[in-house]
Amino acid sequence: MIKHHGGCHCKRVRFEITAPAHLEVEECNCSICAMSGFLHLIVPADRFILISGAEVLHRYRFNTGTAEHLFCSVCGIKSFYVPRSHPDGFSVNARCLDEGTVESTTVTSIDGREWEKTFAQGRGEFR
Repeated sequence: MIKHHGGCHCKRVRFEITAPAHLEVEECNCSICAMSGFLHLIVPADRFILISGAEVLHRYRFNTGTAEHLFCSVCGIKSFYVPRSHPDGFSVNARCLDEGTVESTTVTSIDGREWEKTFAQGRGEFR
């Protein structure tokens, strides 16, 4: 496990996570993930630190209202959020991690359009 840093496009939102150098991420086909190109790196809350930008984050909820989508109000980028699948952790967009610490990335597709079936099968474990 190593420290990775990342954030939004304008750099107002910055965070730190502890995760492996070789990432296993998930690409979801649900409406919001497909439109935004989000690559999910799920981390428990104790391995996520928001360094700056809390004051510029805006929240968006839809469907069940469980997931808390957090967007930078300045540049519009969602670099992380609280997912429905792991409300006690965070999903970080692997595309928003700074260069230099990620050694490799393995992408697995998940069927978020059929969310209940997908997560009933035990998908989306903390890594």
